[in-house]
Amino acid sequence: MELERVRPMVLRGTFHAYELAALTAAARFVVESAPAEVPKESLDQLAQLLSEYDQQVRRLSGRQG
Repeated sequence: MELERVRPMVLRGTFHAYELAALTAAARFVVESAPAEVPKESLDQLAQLLSEYDQQVRRLSGRQG
């Protein structure tokens, strides 16, 4: 994994597919089974991020929808 700062609040990441898969799987696990003390706003934000990730994966694979 490599991270670089593009601007003060913008980072660019380069990941091996397995690294990104591990991060994505962990995020899905948290969204689906987080303990009650995790704020709903945090889960909503993470779910939105995963939704955007899924859209980008479909775009890369040529599948829309």
